[in-house]
Amino acid sequence: MVRAFRHVWFAGMYEFDLVLLLLQQMCVFLVIAWLMSKTRLFIPLMQVTVRLPHKLLCYVTFSIFCIMGTYFGLHIEDSIANTRAIGAVMGGLLGGPVVGGLVGLTGGLHRYSLGGMTALSCMVSTIVEGLLGGLVHSVLVKRGRPDKVFSPLTAGAITFVAELVQMMIILLIARPFQDALHLVQSIAAPMMVTNTVGAALFMRILLDKRAMFEKYTSAFSATALKVAASTEGILRQGFNEENSMKVAQVLIQELDIGAVAITDRDKLLAFTGIGDDHHLPGKPISSSYTQRAIETGEVVYADGNEVPYRCSIHPHCKLGSTLVIPLRGENQRVIGTIKLYEAKNRLFSSINRTLGEGIAQLLSAQILAGQYERQKALLTQSEIKLLHAQVNPHFLFNALNTLKAVIRRDSDQAGQLVQYLSTFFRKNLKRPTEIVTLADEIEHVNAYLQIEKARFQANCRSRWRCRKGWRITSCRLLPCSRSWRTPLSMVHRNILASAKLPSAPARTIAGCSWISKITPGCTGPTPRPAGWG
Repeated sequence: MVRAFRHVWFAGMYEFDLVLLLLQQMCVFLVIAWLMSKTRLFIPLMQVTVRLPHKLLCYVTFSIFCIMGTYFGLHIEDSIANTRAIGAVMGGLLGGPVVGGLVGLTGGLHRYSLGGMTALSCMVSTIVEGLLGGLVHSVLVKRGRPDKVFSPLTAGAITFVAELVQMMIILLIARPFQDALHLVQSIAAPMMVTNTVGAALFMRILLDKRAMFEKYTSAFSATALKVAASTEGILRQGFNEENSMKVAQVLIQELDIGAVAITDRDKLLAFTGIGDDHHLPGKPISSSYTQRAIETGEVVYADGNEVPYRCSIHPHCKLGSTLVIPLRGENQRVIGTIKLYEAKNRLFSSINRTLGEGIAQLLSAQILAGQYERQKALLTQSEIKLLHAQVNPHFLFNALNTLKAVIRRDSDQAGQLVQYLSTFFRKNLKRPTEIVTLADEIEHVNAYLQIEKARFQANCRSRWRCRKGWRITSCRLLPCSRSWRTPLSMVHRNILASAKLPSAPARTIAGCSWISKITPGCTGPTPRPAGWG
């Protein structure tokens, strides 16, 4: 009895020691996986993908892990206690059946090349482990549960089942059977525990990397959207000190950095944050970093360590690093810079560096859009002025001819006509940038109609109608665009009266309306002996 107890005791201690040794080897395995998670190679493994390059990367990665698991194993009775199953199962679980089968085949062939009693059985079991992981991958994806693929519990459970299958395959294939049975009794428990824990921890590392990646991505996107929404349209109004200061205040609040500055090609337009006591807007640019960014059109970064940074204005400035990004206008010409700063006791965040470059592109687009809008407005205004200059003389000539004819017949009416002509040109020469009252607009139209009545007489009649209680003197509006053309033709907002039309219905302007009736086919006054112009 004592001998049997000792045998069980020593067997248990042997298995426990074997578990510890395999866990040590697995820790090395996981450290390598953790180091790899810090590289870009790990990013494609963080999502279910059907892209061939990502599947190829998955195959190469887990094939290496499979081979490493064999090399890190312990030699026991012409066999190897190993963590190879982690690579095979994870390859199938993350890459699918094809990737899992290929990873298992690669790891199995490598194990077969090392020889031993279990060489063939281990090769077969490794292939089966990869296919088992791929099968679970396919089932979860088809059921619309791809999130379960990245569950540490799922990874651990599949690996545990895979190890059970491996032990069964060893018993079925390895010979002599008694040696195979003794080997399974020795390594089954340690390998099941080690590989199950290792697969779960590997998936945990993958999930942590994925969560961190999503966190930074969402933070980046949220900050970018906030900045875009808060600065929308500011620099469209003009690239000057006032608007630049508004943008700088938004950036320092959203990016949580030391200071923000905006310059044009010659001077500082805005500065807010640490050092605003000596970085004063309006001063000429003195920083060599800013001048270099303007001259070369490239981003200049001084982190204060590899690339030293020193304030060019104050020797005791607390700013320790800077990122200078050019702002571009028409034809990609550098029109200024945006500068982000951090204090000496803080590192410049890589996410702020990336955001800064994106924000510079956004602000450049706003500045360029504002320039285009102003140019478009100037072009439109120039076209209107040109139209006035081309058309108004025709009306003036006709009006003077009419005035000449009226003077011969009725001097009193001629005086009134001169007054109407004076009113018309005084109103017409006012530019459409002013705000006027509705009463002024009505006076303008009435002056025109009185001049045309004098010319066309009975062929032109007008009637004014205004709603009761309507205070036209308090109603303010932008002046209407006007171009006075051929006889009795007028454009007033969307109102057109023409001598070529048989009639014109009542048209309403903010509560008031006028009616102009013209004799059909009339293009000018009826010739009179005295002449009417």
